[in-house]
Amino acid sequence: MTYAVESDIGATKRQSGGVNEDSAGVVPLTLTVDGTDHTAEIVVVADGAGGHDAGEVASYLAVNRVVERLVEAVTTPTAHDLSSLEGRIDAPFRATPAEVEEAIEAAIEAANEDILSFCAEERTEAHTTVVAGVRIGGRLHYGWVGDSRAYVLNAIRDEIVPLTTDHAVVQRLRDAGEIDDVEALVHPRGNEITRALGGSGQQDPETATVGVETATVPLYREDVLLVTSDGLLDAQTEAAKLYEWYVDAGRDDEMAAVVRDRSVTDDEIRECVLSAPSLEDAAADLVSMANERGGKDNLSTILLHDATLPETPDDPPSRTIGAEPAVEDRETLVGSGN
Repeated sequence: MTYAVESDIGATKRQSGGVNEDSAGVVPLTLTVDGTDHTAEIVVVADGAGGHDAGEVASYLAVNRVVERLVEAVTTPTAHDLSSLEGRIDAPFRATPAEVEEAIEAAIEAANEDILSFCAEERTEAHTTVVAGVRIGGRLHYGWVGDSRAYVLNAIRDEIVPLTTDHAVVQRLRDAGEIDDVEALVHPRGNEITRALGGSGQQDPETATVGVETATVPLYREDVLLVTSDGLLDAQTEAAKLYEWYVDAGRDDEMAAVVRDRSVTDDEIRECVLSAPSLEDAAADLVSMANERGGKDNLSTILLHDATLPETPDDPPSRTIGAEPAVEDRETLVGSGN
């Protein structure tokens, strides 16, 4: 397994003396059973916002609490008799999709409680998005709140597949058919999210809840997992002007091409990552691309690749949000991989 983590304050906030309110982390796990190493990884990205330094604290609290809870959850011995799982190299970990997704949801809810407690104690307001994933065997289990994103990119199929949908105003407008894909790239309400961890401190931390979405997808040898804050996509500092030009031009194809050229699109992300000689180069190139388009916000990315996973099948199951789970995902245990 190889991975790269990159975080940058962003060109605009660097010039204005701002702070980086993003937090990100990767935790590789190894359990040794009968002389055989079994591996898994935890990945988390959080994008904070709030009062003076509060967003930075919120994202830090989220990443640390999620990691702490997930390490404990996935390394707890399963209730299965290991002797009956011979050959299943992911057996030492909690290996059912339902268990791991529930653990992710609980970890994110615990982070929400921590942030609300901080807000109450400091009499401040703080929010953060979060995307958390656990790779066990040939599966990625993940959950999210807000508009930070996860993608899987496949080199054989030359594709990028969004694994998350934004909890955001623009996503709602897009889903309702009120704006098109080009408008979504530069919409004036692009920074408004509809769901986040934290709040004003007026809520009771012990009873407050947050809507966590979770899912499980297969991963393959030719895949690269990308987890990123929205600073990668929402980089364009002239977004409002581009939006106005596009609408005034009657949303014609020529102006649409201009908007796409000046924004960071999924296709550009795919090309950047899959053409890079290493994950470290890809992570650095993504930051450079966002800053070249204006670098409006902080940017944090995690890229992960595991060359020991099974090869991509000729007809892989769909991994888009809302797709019917593959047959093997409905079974009790997660597929192999080490």
